[in-house]
Amino acid sequence: MSTMAVTNIGAIVSGDINKPLMEGDTILIVDGKIRQIGGKSILEGVMAGQVVDARGTTVIPGLIDSHTHPVLGDFTPRQKTLDYLDSSVHGGVTTMISAGEPHVPGRPKDPAGTKALAVLVHKCFKNYRPTGLKVHGGALILEKGLEEKDFAELAEAGVWLVGEVGLGGVKTPEEAAPMVEWAKKYGMKVAMHTGGTSIPGSSTVTADMVLKINPSVVSHINGGTTAIPTGEVERLIEESDLPLEIVQCGNPRVADFTARRLKEKGQLHRIILGNDSPSGSGIIPLGILRTIVQLCSLSGIPAEKAIAMATGNTARAFNLNTSVIEPGREADLVIIDAPLGSVGSDALAAIEAGDIPGVSMVIIDGIIRVKVSRNTPPSKRQAEIK
Repeated sequence: MSTMAVTNIGAIVSGDINKPLMEGDTILIVDGKIRQIGGKSILEGVMAGQVVDARGTTVIPGLIDSHTHPVLGDFTPRQKTLDYLDSSVHGGVTTMISAGEPHVPGRPKDPAGTKALAVLVHKCFKNYRPTGLKVHGGALILEKGLEEKDFAELAEAGVWLVGEVGLGGVKTPEEAAPMVEWAKKYGMKVAMHTGGTSIPGSSTVTADMVLKINPSVVSHINGGTTAIPTGEVERLIEESDLPLEIVQCGNPRVADFTARRLKEKGQLHRIILGNDSPSGSGIIPLGILRTIVQLCSLSGIPAEKAIAMATGNTARAFNLNTSVIEPGREADLVIIDAPLGSVGSDALAAIEAGDIPGVSMVIIDGIIRVKVSRNTPPSKRQAEIK
């Protein structure tokens, strides 16, 4: 049995947007899962194999990037870049969710080929975890000719994601709606592209198309990279209860509009955050942190709630047992503080002031994966292993 204790915590952000700040200064981890949160008394009688002193800084759940386009391994042919997945862990990301693998060179577009690609990528990332990162890959790209039996076969192989509707040859509501229903029948989560075209072969998707197809998640409500008009965003807010994804590689004005409207309606639980990368916009290892900072400093969202959008909100949308600090959850934690030189006295104040926080430690499944981030600015106080 492996045991870790994280002590001397200044603030704990839960990831639960309904109760984003927690009481306590200690987290006990046993066999890779959170066992208990509270005061130092929870360690009475416990022989922790490893103790991490947070030195009065902030502990948050590991961030989830809800919108990635991986291929295989830690390489992306779109930007011809190595080790971008490892780099994201240094930005506090502990889980990534594929929205499809359209950048695979020579990607097959027949039913057998698109199925084979989804199974291959899914199974590869089950075995391959760079720096401990959890990559949920193998998102089926919908192509003409797929039948219900294909979705049953894929579910049997473990595939549980459908990539953005609109990336493949299936584009219209008439073609997509039956496939989406089949996918849901077999327990799959379905993403759907919104906005203008992003790559050759993809299509412009309107609010009306989203409402008719009824996916699990509305991908990049603020565009990937071109957004739908704010009037269409309003329709999706008013006429659905779907999770709405804000991405770094999108339209900042529409991101602000979406965040402010959902804040007014008391529906911030619907926002999830992604990068939409690798893409033509590049690779942004700090993209999730940057989006959190953007929403706090420009859209008036409290830091602890913006963090919940990139953690607990996404975990709930995709039924993941991570990125919420509560007993029984996978122990994926990030220790952050205000960066050197920031006007903020701690991480949350720095974020609301517009500064990227310093990441001083990343823990995945109760194992320290990053001791000092190579990508964020240095934090004022550095967590220590005792």
